Amino acid sequence: MDSFLTIARRSEGIYKEKGSKFLSFAIPVSDTEEVKSIVSTFRKEYYDARHVCYAYVLGADRTEFRANDDGEPSGTAGRPILGQIHSANLTNILIIVVRYFGGILLGTGGLITAYKAAAADAIANNEIKEQEVTITLEIEFDYLTMNDVMSLLKETDTTVTEQQFDMTCRMKLSVRQAIYPMFMGKLEKIESLRVVERD
Repeated sequence: MDSFLTIARRSEGIYKEKGSKFLSFAIPVSDTEEVKSIVSTFRKEYYDARHVCYAYVLGADRTEFRANDDGEPSGTAGRPILGQIHSANLTNILIIVVRYFGGILLGTGGLITAYKAAAADAIANNEIKEQEVTITLEIEFDYLTMNDVMSLLKETDTTVTEQQFDMTCRMKLSVRQAIYPMFMGKLEKIESLRVVERD
């Protein structure tokens, strides 16, 4: 798998039913720590809401996911939100739906419809983008081999995310998974270069 679909930015949506308001937010995320922090912030910000439900999917293979009903009847909130993420084939995304209760019970079917529609609206108000799967690499090399390193980076269209130049230079690279074996083969031929770390 060389690429995956995710959202380009944060977006919002809304669904109203029988006085209840469902405010939805689609947010790009990269790990569970970020998810926890964002959910916690929303719980504080919308302290007066009846429920703050969410679902997220992480990773290029979309195997890490979770749904949370936050007190709604089991399976009526988190799962419908997650269903919308899955049906759009998205990952690295968190969708939060904040519910303000309008005084009239919606029933199980009504809740499922509401959470599903609110999540779908937040996705619809965003832009879906394809992102390549990358591997992060940190390398160290002598200043004298800088030209060899730079020409390889240019040739393979590899992104430098951090750099530090001295007699010994360090770079953090983001290498596309599709070209990684070929890239490593060429990298290993550069004298005095060593890989410090890889994710």
